[in-house]
Amino acid sequence: MSNEVLNPVAIEQRIREISERIAKSAAVCNERYITFMTADRNHDLAYAAAYMEHKGAAHEKRYAADLATAETRGARDVADAAYKYADRLAKALESELRAYQSIGASVRAMYQVAGRGE
Repeated sequence: MSNEVLNPVAIEQRIREISERIAKSAAVCNERYITFMTADRNHDLAYAAAYMEHKGAAHEKRYAADLATAETRGARDVADAAYKYADRLAKALESELRAYQSIGASVRAMYQVAGRGE
């Protein structure tokens, strides 16, 4: 929010803009979550393959698989961070929408009593 003049029309326009952004954010969150789940699955499969391929003791297999799958783990972590960012942004937009709705109610109340002298 800025130092803009708040009148009912401006508030309603801003509420409409935020609502549209929230609607678009659902698709972004979904895309990012699908990307994360795909990266997570790819990492799990790569880890399992690396674990099974390593010839040696069980504890060595785990470390060998960790080393062999560092790239897929990194891709998964980046996808997870992108999803979480999109989700936090969507929640921030919802909070901003609630704030504008509250401001709108206050401004409407002010307009209702405007001009009624004491």
